[in-house]
Amino acid sequence: MPPQTRNITPRTTTLTALKFRWHLFELEDQPWFPHVVRQGMMDVLRVMITALGMYKPIVPLLRQALAHTGQTQVVDLCSGAGGGIRQVWQELEKQAGHPFTVTLTDKYPNLEAYQLLAKQSRGALRFEPSPVDATAVPYHLTGFRTVFSAFHHFRPQTAQAILADAVQQRQGIAVFEGAGKRWHELLLVWLVFPWVILLITPFIRPFKWSRLFFTYLVPLIPLGTVWDGTVSLLRLYTPDHLRTMVTNLQAPHYTWHIGRARHWSGTGVLYLIGYPTS
Repeated sequence: MPPQTRNITPRTTTLTALKFRWHLFELEDQPWFPHVVRQGMMDVLRVMITALGMYKPIVPLLRQALAHTGQTQVVDLCSGAGGGIRQVWQELEKQAGHPFTVTLTDKYPNLEAYQLLAKQSRGALRFEPSPVDATAVPYHLTGFRTVFSAFHHFRPQTAQAILADAVQQRQGIAVFEGAGKRWHELLLVWLVFPWVILLITPFIRPFKWSRLFFTYLVPLIPLGTVWDGTVSLLRLYTPDHLRTMVTNLQAPHYTWHIGRARHWSGTGVLYLIGYPTS
C-alpha cells in the first residue's frame, strides 16, 4: 500500500523552479573551515530568518500536525544557531492557545546561542548539550521532530535515514527549508544578502568582536554566507525528490504532506511533514 501524500500548495511552474539538485560543497560543512567564522555565519542567518519571518507561513501546517499527534513537545534536529525557532515557538503558542516546549539539538551544539534562546524563552526553548545524530536520535528525546534549513546538507541516503529514524520510533517529523528553490532567489542571495549582513552585524546578540572582524576587516562571513546560500539553493530537494524518499520508506502507516508554502517576500518554504496515521 503506497504512503498517503498530499500537496497543500500547487507545484511551481517549470520556468521559475530549479528542477535539478547539485550537491556542491558548503564551507560550513568543511572540517578545516574556521569555527569562529562558521558560528558567525549561523548567527547572521538566525537573525535574518527571524527578521524576515521566513518560517511564519508554515506555522499553521506544523500546528495541525502537532494536533494530529497530540504533541506539545518539539525536538528540533540540526538546530545550528537556532534559526527562526524562537519565532516559530511564539507563533505556535499564539495560534494554538496553549504552551509548547522545544528541545534544540545538533551534532555540534552551539551552546552559547542555545543558552541565549533558553533565557529569552524562560526555559520553554531547551537544549541537549550532548551531540545528537539526526539519523539515530536517542530514545529519551521524544517529541515531534523538526528540521529547519538543514535537510539539504545531507546526501539522499542520509536524508532518507533521518526520516526513517523518525518512522522507526513512531515520531512525527517536519522538514522545512527557507526557500522555494526558484531562480530569482539566487539573485536575492547575490545582490541583497551582502548588504543586509553589513547592516545587521553590529546588532546581533550575543555581541562578539570576532564577528565584526570577520565581517568588515576580513569579510569571510558575508562571502561565506553568499557562497553557502548559493550552494544551499542548488542542494535543496524538490517536492519530487521528497516524494521519492517517502515512497522508499515504505511506511503506509504514515501520512505525508509535501509542497511549498508562500512567503510575503515572493520566496517560498519547501516542506515535508509526516506523522503516524491514526
